[in-house]
Amino acid sequence: MRMLIATLLATASIFSPLNSWAQSADIEATIKTVDVKALSLTLDDDKTYKLPEEFNFEGLKAGVKVVVFYTMVDGSRIVDDLAIV
Repeated sequence: MRMLIATLLATASIFSPLNSWAQSADIEATIKTVDVKALSLTLDDDKTYKLPEEFNFEGLKAGVKVVVFYTMVDGSRIVDDLAIV
């Protein structure tokens, strides 16, 4: 039993740093471009944010001010939520 617990703790310690690589953040900015085919949008900070496949693009166009909640994953900004201001 002790060996099983030790193995589980060792496994957990190996994978725990993986959670620190993903960073959540938010930004308030204006949309520069919307690319429905590429599932992305570019804000006035000149950074591109990737959107999930089921994302609703209704109301999103250049010039609209938004608050974007995103997570950094492997150098990409993945949108978790978006609100029009």
